Amino acid sequence: MTSSPADVLELDITGIAHGGTFIARHEGRVVFVSDAIPGERVRARLLEPQEGADASTRSFWRAETIEVLDASEHRRPHIWPEADVARDPADRPGGADLGHIDLTHQRTLKRQVLTEALDRFAGTGLEAPEIEAVESGDGTGWRTRVTLHVDDAGEVGPFAARSHRVIPVSSYPLSRPAIAEAALALHGEAPGRIELVEPADGKVRIIRREETERPARVARGFRRRPTPEVIHEVVGDRRFQVDSTGFWQVHPRAASVLDAAVYGILDGHVDGDRTHYDLYGGVGLFAATLADLGGTDIVTVESSARATEHAAANLAPLEVAAVTARVDAFLSSRKGAGRTGAVILDPPRAGAGRQVVDAVHALAPEAIAYVACDPVALARDLGTFRTLGWKVDRLRGFDLFPHSHHFEVVALLTR
Repeated sequence: MTSSPADVLELDITGIAHGGTFIARHEGRVVFVSDAIPGERVRARLLEPQEGADASTRSFWRAETIEVLDASEHRRPHIWPEADVARDPADRPGGADLGHIDLTHQRTLKRQVLTEALDRFAGTGLEAPEIEAVESGDGTGWRTRVTLHVDDAGEVGPFAARSHRVIPVSSYPLSRPAIAEAALALHGEAPGRIELVEPADGKVRIIRREETERPARVARGFRRRPTPEVIHEVVGDRRFQVDSTGFWQVHPRAASVLDAAVYGILDGHVDGDRTHYDLYGGVGLFAATLADLGGTDIVTVESSARATEHAAANLAPLEVAAVTARVDAFLSSRKGAGRTGAVILDPPRAGAGRQVVDAVHALAPEAIAYVACDPVALARDLGTFRTLGWKVDRLRGFDLFPHSHHFEVVALLTR
């Protein structure tokens, strides 16, 4: 009998997939299941396919666990009670997709995800590193940036997992305590989005994005949003200015951990007589790392003009050149450039991609440090580098986002 999306199936969970879902099979078809653990047997409700899709011909299905029939020894009460499997899947908030799993086993599973990505996309012979714990606690209280939503009825909360439905909650266990307190105090808000940010000074900023919000009118008919507040973050003895709405790592120790990791793998690869590049450089964190390693000719490249403006200010004492440009366009203009030392790549979740990898290779750098937030994108780019003759000398993984499927990897490539 062929199943339909209305069915509830009993499934044996055999593995974990990239993105925080788990793998089962039914009648030869792969089923991606949320809120499970490899080794479990669960009852799961199939999700309706997207509009226009034919469920009977899809190569895979998606499902949500509604009951655990045979629990893993690694299952724990969910760190976020509102997201527990005892609740209907439609009422579970998203953002803590591994919160039902023992922390140590979470890191084991993340390593499995990285192993499978490397095996599939990066070529043979690469061993995934252990995913290193960054903190010794229970993995809560680390989010310094949280996005909530307000529906038409005025309810404030996160979206349900895989949905745009607002779920009212009574706790925010992954958030910094001050952010959780501020979030729970929100009432009577207009429909839209609310961002809560706690920078290094510990003071929570509440940034409202109402659905009806219109940018302020400026000269010649152009429109723009009000300039965001500039906040400060601290790494070591350096202060970095950044927009309150701009990108910064959400774990309070993440920037320091990644800074130290990049410093460690590039130590000995930064020659003061060469030009070094910090690509996708943001507000200048890793450009400062290159300077600490002895670099004197450093260029940081970032497509956001606001971030580049901050980078120029943050790095002013180091005389780093901060360039506003798309990385691919910038690299195409550097053909025939002088001797290249180290290159740091910290691309967005989609990875650097073939064009950028080819262009970095054309610079003939001495070494490349790749900072990755997505294991599959990392593996694809490493595979491309390896076909060009690069070798992966070192890999380190960091569990900077406990109870979620996210983690960071730092790689060293040499010729």
